[in-house]
Amino acid sequence: QVSDVHSLYYEVYGNPKGAPAIVVHGGPGAGCFQRHSQFFDPEHYRIILVDQRGCGSSTPLGCLEDNTTQALVSDMEALRIHLGVDRWLLFGGSWGVALSLAYAQAHPSKVAAIVL
Repeated sequence: QVSDVHSLYYEVYGNPKGAPAIVVHGGPGAGCFQRHSQFFDPEHYRIILVDQRGCGSSTPLGCLEDNTTQALVSDMEALRIHLGVDRWLLFGGSWGVALSLAYAQAHPSKVAAIVL
């Protein structure tokens, strides 16, 4: 639960002790799919797939209330803390590129690498 309105859905694949990598999906409005984890070697990475506010399996689907870029950046940071990740690789495509860059500007010390 990231707000009074929104709850995020996420999945984690790969090596629990591997280098953490978050997939920042496109859209807005899209979501992550298990196939997105195939960009990473599961032996070496802890792969985190998260559906942004209003997207995919996050609820409520399609909700734009309290759904801003800054809120999405805050959600990513809250998930990083929740998962106990020190620094992670950001892997973004389409809208995920802009969101990854916004996150990196807000939290540069928490970014190990960026793949856009």
